[in-house]
Order: sequence, then structure tokens, then C-alpha cells
Amino acid sequence: MAAVVAALALPLRLRPARLGPLLGPLLKEAERGWRGLGWSQVLRKSLRRGVALSTGSFVVYEAFRLVSGHAVVHASSKVAEVIEQADYLYGSGETEKLYRLLVQHKNSEDAELLWRLARASRDLAQLSTTSAEEKKQLAYDSLEYAKRALEKNEANSAAHKWYAICLSDVGDYEGIKVKIGNAFIIKEHFERAIELNPKDATSVHLIGVWCYSFAELPWYQRKIAAMLFATPPTSTYEEALRYFHMAEEADPNFYSKNLLFLGKTYLKLNNKKMALLWLSKAKDYPAHTEEDKQVQKEALELLNSI
Repeated sequence: MAAVVAALALPLRLRPARLGPLLGPLLKEAERGWRGLGWSQVLRKSLRRGVALSTGSFVVYEAFRLVSGHAVVHASSKVAEVIEQADYLYGSGETEKLYRLLVQHKNSEDAELLWRLARASRDLAQLSTTSAEEKKQLAYDSLEYAKRALEKNEANSAAHKWYAICLSDVGDYEGIKVKIGNAFIIKEHFERAIELNPKDATSVHLIGVWCYSFAELPWYQRKIAAMLFATPPTSTYEEALRYFHMAEEADPNFYSKNLLFLGKTYLKLNNKKMALLWLSKAKDYPAHTEEDKQVQKEALELLNSI
């Protein structure tokens, strides 16, 4: 910020001789108050001290406003450029390159950059080459980035989605009590994400995963949940199946895991015919990412077991 202020102040110092004797005192006043006051405050302060607003001072003010506006546009343009690069790398499955690009902007104030960094950090943690220690650190980093994205823009659907995902991941390190307790918050954020963007098939899929997880919750975890919460989270395979189909209707063939979960849910419901259909689709899904390869492997194992 100091460099920007210095760059803007330099050409302003060249103007007083040409713009009239009243402009010099005004600029000196501005320079003294620059760091602590906004430009409009400096002008008001100068007026109170009897410095008249000449045509020259107005020109300076307009020049400052235009240059400031240009800086904002330039910053926005840079963010847009980074986001475009990030989306290309994400679509290409370049997880490590994507992370290296976005982590440079971890102190950004832009929600769009922050939730993408949360996603990239989580994707990096999912790689088989990532150590257990790194996975844990990345899980907590991801949650922090997603939390900040929400703080910057509560109306950002993707920020809600990735906050919920990352909160769920961190629960794996916090114990069963925290994980179950967070389940209510996680579902609320998925629902908010869908409310903000009803066409987001991924958020719909993730509520399906939430339902599936609690439908297959082991008996001992159900018992713990019942002891800890007056109304513990519960769901059914039928409810999970409904969400998976809703996701597929919103965006057909959008995600290998949605196909896999459709097959797994039909297996839980003892519908082998439909399970074969969806598991076959999951097995044949083009593997663009390591996750897709894992889906193919699990789908093949399940097909061989039927």
C-alpha cells in the first residue's frame, strides 16, 4: 500500500507550479494527512483551514480518483486472471500446480480465490503421495481458507459448500463426538449452498453422501450419538438415493462418485439390477483425477462381488 501511495504522490508533486499558488499548500496538506486520512477528509480539513478549492485542486482530485479506480480495476483483473488459470488447472486435474498457484494468494480478501484454495488444499490432501502429517495440516488449512471465504462473502454458494466439506474432513481428527456434533452444521451449509445455487449438482450430491453416511452409521456410533444429543442426526438410504438422483438430473454424468454412490445405495437396498447399472457407469467413467481412478477401482470390486 505504501508503494502505491508513493507512486501516486510523485506525479502530484509535479503539478503545483502549473496549477496555481493555492494548490501547493493543498498538496502539502494532503501529503501530511495521506496515511491517516481518506482523500475526501484531507480536502475537508484543508477547506476548514481556509484553503480554497481551485480548478487545479479539482483536477488533482479527479486524477487521484481515476488512478485509484484504475488500481481497483487492475486488481480485479489480476484476480480474474488467477481464477481463470486456476479453473483451467482444476479442469485438467493438475492438483499440485493448482495448489502452488493459489497458495500464493492465501492472504487474499477475495472469496472466490479463497474457496478455490480450500478446494485445492483438500484435493492435495487426497493424493496418495501426500503424507499423513501433510494431510492433517492441509485439512486444517482448507477449513481456515473456507472459513475466511465465508467471512468475506456469506452469499457465496461455493464457500458454504467447501466450508461444509472441510469441516467434515477435520472431524476425522477430532473424534466421534465432534464429528457427529458438526454434522448438523455441515448439513446446514450444504442446504444454504443449494439455496444460493439450486443448480449446483455437487452440493445436492453431498447432502446425499451426508444421508448415506448416517444411514450406515454403525450401531455403537448410533448409541454414542443418542447419548450425546437429544435428537442425533439420522437418515435413510431412500433419502440418500433421492438426492443422488436429483444431482444426476441437475447435471447428468457430472461426477464419478455420484454414479458410484447410486450403485452402492441400490446395493444397500438390495436392488442388484440397478446397482449393476450405476456401478458399471462408475467403472467406465473417464479417469481425469486420482479420485476418478479410486472410484473405478471400488466400482470394479463391487461389481465382482455381486
